[in-house]
Amino acid sequence: MKNMNLDSYRFLISWSRILPNGKLSGGINQEGIDYYNNVINELLANGIKPLVTLFHWDLPQTLEDEYGGFLSPLIIKDFRDYADVCFKAFGDRVKHWVTLNEPWTYSINGYANGTMAPGRCSSWVNPNCVGGDSGTEPYIVSHNQLLTHAAAVRVYKTKYQVYTLLSRSKFNASCHSFPSFSVQHLWT
Repeated sequence: MKNMNLDSYRFLISWSRILPNGKLSGGINQEGIDYYNNVINELLANGIKPLVTLFHWDLPQTLEDEYGGFLSPLIIKDFRDYADVCFKAFGDRVKHWVTLNEPWTYSINGYANGTMAPGRCSSWVNPNCVGGDSGTEPYIVSHNQLLTHAAAVRVYKTKYQVYTLLSRSKFNASCHSFPSFSVQHLWT
């Protein structure tokens, strides 16, 4: 990356690599923390800014099995705890955070048409789906995603903002965008 003159690198911190059962009560995997510390330190040593994504569709299976993952408001506390662990371990060096990668894509493809994990949808949308409600679940998931984003930002601002008084950290949820062009623009 350094030889390519890259000045930043966006990567995922795997939730289940940090919290193997998805919850703080199950313990923190120090080997996972060490791994990402090494990645971040190596990036910085080479003049490359780390941009960390906390969730890129890799929900710990235990949370899906226990309460349906993003279908349940219980996800908010577990995501907040996971984010808190990451901010504490890496926040002194990471200044750019992406809480959720493409939340719309995750909610639509996972809960409306069933083409991505967890593969939920109504049978009238996709006959291969084994469960779900395409008319309500994408909205429930989207709502809970917004609440998890807000909870993560809130915990950062209340507990860790002091570390970055001079260079404030940036937060966002990554969006899957489509450029819009007029028909006239396309044909000229």
